[in-house]
Amino acid sequence: MFTASEKKRENIAEYLLYMWQIEDLIRANELNLEKIDENIINKYSNLDEGQKKQLHEWYESLIDMMRREGVAEKGHLQINKNVIIALDDLHRTLLADEKFAKYSAEFYKTLPYIVELRAKAGEDKAGEIETCMNALYGILMLRLKGEEITKETMEAIRQISTFMAMLSHYYKLDYNNQLFNDSADDPNA
Repeated sequence: MFTASEKKRENIAEYLLYMWQIEDLIRANELNLEKIDENIINKYSNLDEGQKKQLHEWYESLIDMMRREGVAEKGHLQINKNVIIALDDLHRTLLADEKFAKYSAEFYKTLPYIVELRAKAGEDKAGEIETCMNALYGILMLRLKGEEITKETMEAIRQISTFMAMLSHYYKLDYNNQLFNDSADDPNA
């Protein structure tokens, strides 16, 4: 919960990856709050009882949302889908504005990888931004499992990561009402 709030302010792509991982952790614990207390919350020895209670309540609310939204077995919470929608909207805005030529160039360097990933998705085709996020999450899962990642896949992930870092930078600027400042096109600003 505390990590999620920090990530949402600082890097929206990392936030989304974190929240997808939380959804999977909840599923791995069978949407059972007692298991989550035992396997996750109680492992945080650095938290006081008040903080553990807040974390417990946060997981409880996420479990409730997952049940109500029908994503107990697969899929994403609406709050996470809304992030994808916001990123898609921002993505289209940036592509349409000549001021963000560097962003457009980065997107077009990433597009062949997106097309390739979407072709492999079969019937489950996602939008461009969700496809990028799915790729990043897939690599995260492969790394957690200790599985080998090919050189070609790592090349694609590097480009997708660069692109999503740029989009996350613009999202943060937009969130802080600074997107259309003179330095907004420089992700290092």
